[in-house]
Amino acid sequence: MVGRRRLGRPFGWLWASYAVSAYGSGLGFGALPLIAVLVLHAGPAQVAVLSAVGPAVGALIALPLAPRTETRRKRPVMIGADLVRCAAMASVPAAYALGRLGFVQLLVVSAVVAAAKIAFNAASGAYLKTLVPAQDLLVANSRFESTNWSSIAIGPPLGGAAIGVLGPVVTVLADALSYLLSALGITAIRDREEAPRTSARSPLRADGLLEGWRHILGHPVLRALYLNNLLVSGLIMATEPLLAVLLLRQLGFPAWQYALAFAAPCLGGLLGSRLAPRVVARYGRRAVFRTVGTLRAVWLPGLALVRPGVPGLVTVMAVELAIIVHMSLYTPVLATYRLEHTPAHLVTRTLTAWSVGQQAAIATLTALGGLLAHFTGPRTALAAAGVLILATPLLLPRNTRHQHAPHPEPEPSRSRA
Repeated sequence: MVGRRRLGRPFGWLWASYAVSAYGSGLGFGALPLIAVLVLHAGPAQVAVLSAVGPAVGALIALPLAPRTETRRKRPVMIGADLVRCAAMASVPAAYALGRLGFVQLLVVSAVVAAAKIAFNAASGAYLKTLVPAQDLLVANSRFESTNWSSIAIGPPLGGAAIGVLGPVVTVLADALSYLLSALGITAIRDREEAPRTSARSPLRADGLLEGWRHILGHPVLRALYLNNLLVSGLIMATEPLLAVLLLRQLGFPAWQYALAFAAPCLGGLLGSRLAPRVVARYGRRAVFRTVGTLRAVWLPGLALVRPGVPGLVTVMAVELAIIVHMSLYTPVLATYRLEHTPAHLVTRTLTAWSVGQQAAIATLTALGGLLAHFTGPRTALAAAGVLILATPLLLPRNTRHQHAPHPEPEPSRSRA
């Protein structure tokens, strides 16, 4: 069976490290906005600012790091990013215990964690391409995707229970610890990583910083997938703070029900991610991009129909389930196509450019959603996001057979071993 293929011990350590940090993040799902609402009594505008400004600043911090990361071994970068995230998240319970926690600190933590996440993901994507044979990339990405959704399915209910018993910052502490364990797991990988080949040009030049976007926008299929993903991910994520305010403050849902509404549907992510290799083998990537890419976008308007009580809870869970099943099938196929069509010496910058653009889209759309909610209410803002996302399938590529002109590999730099 293609989904049970052995990918080797080094991949096993990488997967285990990812799983530890993913489950820690699952426990702390939406922790910073939740703390802002429950501890600092933040309103819709402040919650939207926290969800938008932090990731946007983090993306700006991560951008100049990409060229440097491209010329270095990726494992030390991943370990460093994990340790930075550990320290940033651990500062929240420390400040809370001392009675010094404030909204500005949450913004700073959000920005630092976002920057470190972009750096980690870009380095791990480049590392994965050297660790796993090309024919196994889809299987590897499907396993990461499956782990991601299972962590969200299990983590938030446990996190909600822990918050109810132990207080609002306990899940943030667990998240910090998970990054430390992830760093230790990556350290345990014994596979020798060769230093990447680099060009003689300075990686800090402006053209080096923009090379990732130049590659994406110069490839017709990647360009279409990129623009579509910016809007879809941005509009979906923009609903998170709006739903937090609507469910927790206006409709009176307890924290554990709020967590359950997002956690239970994530079991559908196990189904979608596991099916991805089989669906591609049977129908091809074009069908996944066109059909599944459309289906992941058509359910969002249902969130504007949420009502109090059990019917509202069921509505949220049904909409989230439909979105997640199709997202989890689509995402590993997209990730694999992106790696396959990116030269090895551009992977880090391309993945960073992709993440920075996505974070910018999420930040912009989240801020606009928060502003609209401030004047009209969260339900109207949810409806607006639902209507806008219905147009995104028009951006999906109609043909995935484009052969991208190969990039010449750079000559090894004489200044590095």
